[in-house]
Amino acid sequence: MSLSSMTGFARSHGASGPYVFEWELKSVNAKGFDFRMRLPPGWDDIEPPVRKRAAEVLSRGTIYANLTVKRANAVSAIQINQDVLASVLKVASEIAGKVDAVAPSIDGLLGIKGVIEVVEPESDEAEEKAARTAVESAFGEALKSLIEMRKREGASLAAVLAQRLDELEALAKQAEAAPGRKPDAIKARLAEQIAALFDTSDRFDPDRLHQEAIMMATKADIREELDRIASHIAQSREMLAKGGAVGRRLDFLAQEFNREVNTCCSKSIDLELTNAGLAMKNVVEQFREQVQNLE
Repeated sequence: MSLSSMTGFARSHGASGPYVFEWELKSVNAKGFDFRMRLPPGWDDIEPPVRKRAAEVLSRGTIYANLTVKRANAVSAIQINQDVLASVLKVASEIAGKVDAVAPSIDGLLGIKGVIEVVEPESDEAEEKAARTAVESAFGEALKSLIEMRKREGASLAAVLAQRLDELEALAKQAEAAPGRKPDAIKARLAEQIAALFDTSDRFDPDRLHQEAIMMATKADIREELDRIASHIAQSREMLAKGGAVGRRLDFLAQEFNREVNTCCSKSIDLELTNAGLAMKNVVEQFREQVQNLE
């Protein structure tokens, strides 16, 4: 399976009988799956099958689906709603005997909401049914194009993420080889710190100093963190190769990367190791930013 981005755009259009229609689909990043539709009046019945179709093939992202439908050669008619007009005239007549006011004008009456109605021409049931079938089919075409675009974006993201993992692996090896984390360097550093303490006071318990030295040496060792970083790199590469909807899991690993790299930086007692840790932190942040776009 290939990777997919959560961003994409697609259009499809068609015609059936007197109806001309167009679908526009847009996909953006989201934590989960959210499908939002905008349909013209009278077309609400196509929402359930269209929504179900999208949910079957997409697992993440906010999808905006907009349908426009026009009826060719259809002339709308305007008519007066006699019941509403009669009610307005009755109210106007009752008020006229109570207040001193000018009688309502024709344009004023026609401007009242509900007096004028726009009547669409009657449609053929068979034509409507055929049009709905064609509209659903066109949605499938737009959805297919959207998925293809998301996959193309996903392939580009996969290449970028693989490069970031290579950079992180190289920096982890650089951190491992840093002179400051060698046992002799750690021992010399501890000796300097203990000597500095003795210069200020000679009241120290030798056993307590020995324990403190062991604790400091243990704290300065980043072997465990480097091993976990290597493990996370291997898992990330496996997910990239497997493909599918792995965005959430890679985002979790990105957080774990960040945790281990922060620990490496906090334990560092060497400038070269600190620089390698800060560089790893930068690469991890870039990795996580790109992961946010994956399905």
